[in-house]
Amino acid sequence: MKKHTIILLAIASVFVASCDRVLTLSPESQLTPDAYFKTAEDLQLFSNTFYNNLLDKTPYEKESDVFVSMNPSALIRGGNDRTVPASGGGWSFTNLRKMNTLLANINNCSDPKAVQEYTALVKFWRAYYYADMVRKFGDVPWIDHEIGSADEDLYFPRDSRETVLSHMIEDIDVAIRDLPGKAAAPQTAYRVNKYTAMMLKAQFCLFEGTFRKYHSDPAPFATSYTAADGSTHDYQYYLTLAADAAEELMNSNAYTIHNTGHPDTDYLSLFNSDNASTDEIILAVNYDAALGIKHDCSRAITNQTATRFGMTKKLVDSYLMADGSRFTDLPGWETKPFAEEVSGRDPRLAQTIRTPGYSWKVPGVSNDGPEFSYCQTGYQTIKYIQPYAMGAYYADQSSNDMPVYRYAEALLTFAEAKAELGTLTQDDIDKSIKLLRDRAGMPNLDMAAANATPDPYLMSETTGYPNVTGTNQGVILEIRRERAIELFQEGYGRYFDLVRWKAGYCLNQPFYGMYIPGPGTYDFGDESKYTFYTGSSSASGTKFKIFDPDETNPTGTDEVFYLVDPASGEPATSGVRDALKSVSHSFDESKHYFYPIPEKELQLNENLVQNPGWATK
Repeated sequence: MKKHTIILLAIASVFVASCDRVLTLSPESQLTPDAYFKTAEDLQLFSNTFYNNLLDKTPYEKESDVFVSMNPSALIRGGNDRTVPASGGGWSFTNLRKMNTLLANINNCSDPKAVQEYTALVKFWRAYYYADMVRKFGDVPWIDHEIGSADEDLYFPRDSRETVLSHMIEDIDVAIRDLPGKAAAPQTAYRVNKYTAMMLKAQFCLFEGTFRKYHSDPAPFATSYTAADGSTHDYQYYLTLAADAAEELMNSNAYTIHNTGHPDTDYLSLFNSDNASTDEIILAVNYDAALGIKHDCSRAITNQTATRFGMTKKLVDSYLMADGSRFTDLPGWETKPFAEEVSGRDPRLAQTIRTPGYSWKVPGVSNDGPEFSYCQTGYQTIKYIQPYAMGAYYADQSSNDMPVYRYAEALLTFAEAKAELGTLTQDDIDKSIKLLRDRAGMPNLDMAAANATPDPYLMSETTGYPNVTGTNQGVILEIRRERAIELFQEGYGRYFDLVRWKAGYCLNQPFYGMYIPGPGTYDFGDESKYTFYTGSSSASGTKFKIFDPDETNPTGTDEVFYLVDPASGEPATSGVRDALKSVSHSFDESKHYFYPIPEKELQLNENLVQNPGWATK
């Protein structure tokens, strides 16, 4: 009876979110597993909760080394701000319990086609769930059956990473085989299909392959590359699976890169349109203003009282010039004024942040440049931002769909996996990276040239990835550049890219904002110029006080800009803005590659072992 109690709670949660018609199917006191899961509709209603519970609805808030807010999360601050939580912290098995309940009772349905499809769907979600758990915690318990409150399985130990990954691959292969293909528009982007499963497999296998390559020795962590039976796989195995899954999706011709021949708008339109573009977007969270289903992105990015999100100068500087040359090879690139800095660059830059000519409030008329009062770095993002006239800048008034998987990620995954394997060819680049560059009107990536002269900026200890080596160093760095630009604020987030690349040191690098030439009034492409001053100022309009290191504490009512010399990192009256001057941030290589297990879970389950380095109270 205790086991049935847990099952009924799961069923009841579906009914709460369902329509009144479903609520009258059976008195709640009579609900049992035998009375439910009878029809395809039952299976759909029960599984619909996974879309809502598991898909990320706020990718636009994912901070990293290239996107920060005025008050960054503990994940970014690190140091003493990251502690072991009492509970929560991502350690939850609620959705997994529901998945296993459905699988245990799915044969109650008399429709064999529905049984096959929804078995595949739930196995997709189980692989999706475990991909997230492994990213965060490393070794986790693998549970593939119903759990009752009296079961000993409530006190499960952690299974090896290898064991969990092998089961995830079994699940996702069933999903790829048995899920339907691309549905008719407009529903195609809102339901999981076999191509979504291919994308998920490519994604978590790329994560695992690169994680094992760059974390070649798992000994410092509570993670194991060997299963209980002694079986194991090396990083090449997972990278091969990633490349193969991505290529299978590519060869299906089910999706393409959205390209209407307008390189100045095609990229941005993928994210600020009300409805997901079904040619490229494989899966999206569906928002609908008419139904009152909205999100808060536009307000979060454009409102002074929000969190002041902004791109960091590190990423702005990594965008290539429009002719494919490196911006950071130009003389004086570090101190170029904003209008000059963003001129003649990869068109995706002007479709990701506000640049001169950007028009939001009155399209085609107003010139809405960066607003320093709303953006900590000065590089104010516009990805996902809807037109001003829609009023989306009010709280929870945005209605554009939120992409989860795009075909672009499959192309990037294919290229990266093969580059890390050492099997990448120019032909591979031509059918992957080139398609992304074509949409933006950019020259193709030349593999031989990239490997002959790797970019010093991307190798630097302060702006790049110094642990990337080998004959494919240059092209791996270029693919990482492409990924950072193309997938900015998307997917599981760049933070976990840094985790798999063993590049947590990027969170110790400076978080700089826009370059300010010193006291004076400057045009940043908006209709009201900004004035910067030291000492005091009687200037009218919007103005900011530059902190003068020769002065004592700054006084006045204007916001203070802390500037540093980009070469020395020392305080200065002209330089780049130190975006997180008052916020310390440090990544601990000995423990921060994994989340801590909550204290309550360790107290309840003596079989669990805490991840190394995380002290409990």
